[in-house]
Amino acid sequence: MAAQHDADDNLSAVDLFSGCGGMSLGFQNAGYDVEAAFDNWKPAIEVYRANFDHPIYQQDLSDVDAAVEAIEDYCPTVIFGGPPCQDFSTAGHQDENGGRAVLSVAFARIVTTVRSEWFVMENVATIKNTKSFKTVCKLFRDAGYGLTCRVLNAAYCGVPQTRKRMFIIGGLGESEGFLDSRLEARLAEKPMTIRDYLGNSLGIENYFRVPTNYSRRGVFSIDEPSMTIRAIDRPVPPGYKGNPKDSAPVSETRVLTPKERSYIQTFPRDFEFFGGKSDINTMIGNAVPVNLAYYVASALADYINAESEVQ
Repeated sequence: MAAQHDADDNLSAVDLFSGCGGMSLGFQNAGYDVEAAFDNWKPAIEVYRANFDHPIYQQDLSDVDAAVEAIEDYCPTVIFGGPPCQDFSTAGHQDENGGRAVLSVAFARIVTTVRSEWFVMENVATIKNTKSFKTVCKLFRDAGYGLTCRVLNAAYCGVPQTRKRMFIIGGLGESEGFLDSRLEARLAEKPMTIRDYLGNSLGIENYFRVPTNYSRRGVFSIDEPSMTIRAIDRPVPPGYKGNPKDSAPVSETRVLTPKERSYIQTFPRDFEFFGGKSDINTMIGNAVPVNLAYYVASALADYINAESEVQ
């Protein structure tokens, strides 16, 4: 039997592994009452605190018992978050023994102990090939959650960026795949370009993004989705001489600034980033795009409210 929820109630939520707040802002924009956030990285905590009215706590979320004790005080209807994913990322070595993979399992143990009615967990698409993915799904199912596991490309979800992410969405007593149709129905027919989202506000037609190797293109047009925003900020290297697939001569381009990259992550212009340059780039590059979080949060809220109306 599905968990019951009054459609008139606020969907109270907490954010785990909150980073600088991309998921929190998306859920907040979708009408959720985000009551608190938890993270263990101080630079991101300070940025989060400056941009939200609700509290954020420095918490080692790998200590499941302590985390549960702190989170239970809020009695959240929904727990959402994106455990650090570097050990699963194609940008790294895809080593799930690197230390961060345990945080996905910690997220699952926290959710299944607190027993929120619903949860949303975000990670890189390649997590689906790991033992950790199988472990967390088993933990959720054994605790009574029905799951929707879906890889979404942000470019079809209101974000001007090609960024594929896995979402594991669960509801107590729900059937498997319960949210699939709502997620599918909302997808755009074509990917969003930078110009679609930002118009001509950047003042450029093309930009440079350092390729992983020089056999790949480095110059891109704003009339296509951005490549995945990464946690690095490098100038145009003198060794890059161009690529046949470049959209313009490299000499006529520049790299995007961190603030511009935050726009492509769909953070609003008044969202305040501060701290060391490396920290800012890491926050922006590792964030869940605000509009992608909104896309998933809205689909879940509509499902919850529709279920409440028929009960």
